Amino acid sequence: MDTFALVVTILVALFFTYTNGFHDSANAIATSVSTRALTPKAALAMAAVMNLAGAFLGSGVAKTVSEGLIETPKGSTGMGILFAALLGAITWNLVTWYFGLPSSSSHALFGGMVGAALAGGTQVYWHGVIDKIVIPMFVSPVVGMIIGYLVMTAIMWIFRRANPHKAKRGFRIAQTVSAAGMALGHGLQDAQKTMGIVVMALVIADVEDYGDPIPLWVKIACAVMLSLGTYAGGWRIMRTLGRKIIELDPPQGFAAETTGASIMFTTAFLFKAPISTTHVITSAIMGVGATKRVNAVRWGVAKNIILGWFITMPAAATVAACAFGLVHLAFL
Repeated sequence: MDTFALVVTILVALFFTYTNGFHDSANAIATSVSTRALTPKAALAMAAVMNLAGAFLGSGVAKTVSEGLIETPKGSTGMGILFAALLGAITWNLVTWYFGLPSSSSHALFGGMVGAALAGGTQVYWHGVIDKIVIPMFVSPVVGMIIGYLVMTAIMWIFRRANPHKAKRGFRIAQTVSAAGMALGHGLQDAQKTMGIVVMALVIADVEDYGDPIPLWVKIACAVMLSLGTYAGGWRIMRTLGRKIIELDPPQGFAAETTGASIMFTTAFLFKAPISTTHVITSAIMGVGATKRVNAVRWGVAKNIILGWFITMPAAATVAACAFGLVHLAFL
């Protein structure tokens, strides 16, 4: 039964990574597709490959997820908590995907972990949740908006005398690089979050010891599932990010993607903080758009997106707590 529970939990974790891939593929490529720098198929293929590569760049974020948010629960109850956490995250991912809302898969997962842990009587490391999740959740969009605005302002000043058509053509080419950087950062951040969950499952099942390095097969499995999900593509969310917030041109797309990628790499390597790729790219698009004129950004759409960010953790936590109650009744 324990082995069966472990296998099921790992499979559900990999399915979460798949939903994360198609939910968040828009983050990496919506701007380059909407500016026609890349065709949708080419963009998805590139994003899938870079997601795969990004997953192998570090393990700091995975360590934060597996050791820094909740106490590693024990036995079959522990496996039930992880299962319920994933169920809460997957449910919220599918709901927000259906409505085309670019909410955060990461915060759905963290909310699921907290909700299931509370329902299962496992200790939540609130200092870890606040320092690594809540504070970055508020800070990263503000930083994304400010840096996006500054980068776009700098581009406009540097190229103020350039031929507009030549500049746009050049930025269209440059966007293939910035979109690749964005996809690499997405792999670095999001594949590691699931690695952290799988490592927790292995520790609960006594297959791994606490603090052991991440097994290679876990890295490969999480990276491949994220890439497959990315290639499946999240067209509903892509429309929201690429067109509904603001109509982007290639220089703006380049500025937004460069901003998003640089923030993701900085937070992963310097702070080992699992931030949301959705929050960062959306806020960068808003900051870039505000350089046109403040009312060029469709703030009504932006307000709905931000509202989605705030309700993601509590909503996923509630679903996960209910899921744990059902798992407890049925199996524990």
